[in-house]
This record gives sequence, C-alpha cells and structure tokens, in this order.
Amino acid sequence: MRSGERSIENDRTIFIIRGTSNNNCDCLYGVIFMSDRHSWCHGPYCHQKQTHDRVRGVKGNKVLRTRRVRWYQSDYESMWNYFCGQRCMTDYINENLQAFVRIAPRPEPLETPINVEERKVNDRRYNWETNQHDEYIRTEKTIIPIDNVNR
Repeated sequence: MRSGERSIENDRTIFIIRGTSNNNCDCLYGVIFMSDRHSWCHGPYCHQKQTHDRVRGVKGNKVLRTRRVRWYQSDYESMWNYFCGQRCMTDYINENLQAFVRIAPRPEPLETPINVEERKVNDRRYNWETNQHDEYIRTEKTIIPIDNVNR
C-alpha cells in the first residue's frame, strides 16, 4: 500500500504512512487508526444555528461552526452520514429541490395494475341519542396488486 492510502479492516479506517530511507528501502513509518470517520453536515444553515456545541474559537474571535457527523458504516447508504439532524436535512432538500427534479423529471404519472374487491361487512356503531349500539352493513374495499411479470 502506498503512503496515505486507506484500507478498511474490522470496521475502522487505517492510514498507512510509508517512505523511503537513505538506503532506498521501503520503510513503514506509522499507522493511524481512525475508529470513527467524520464529515461535516451538509445543511446550508447548520453554521447559523445558535447552539453551544457549534461555538468555536478564542475569546473575542468566536464563530458558529457546522457540526461534524459520524460516518455510519453499514450495508446501505444512510442520509445520517451527511446531516446532523432532521432540520439540516430538510433545509438542504428545500434549497436543492428544483435541482433534484431536473435530474429525474416525471413527465407522466406512474401506474400500478390492481384489482379492487368489494364485500359487505356487518358492523356496529354507538348511537349517543339512544345510548345503544346500532348494527349496520358497510362496504369494505380491498386493493390487491396484480403480479405483473412482463413489466
């Protein structure tokens, strides 16, 4: 592995630092283990939210900084790898919604073939005027998707 390259072993990132010595031999200088990979929140207003954990700097030179988010290593891509919370994710979506729609426009509606079954069901409801339950017949509809192999 070359200097600065990464490898994933046992759910942690390993940075290997290599170099050449005076004898032109390949030497291992150090290995850095990163237990948690972090990135910055992508929320467009994350750095403007006034919370104590975002305050950074020395007296007289303080700033509000974007939060770091933990990188979840799992079998699927998680939205929480990019956002510190629901509000930052919603802000990002609202800012970029038109760009998302331009990537994959929907010029026609999608349709799924179904069957609708109707059946009569005996039911009861409470009558507050007589303080009794009245029986009645209602119609219950059930939607059944059609398994369409040739879609």
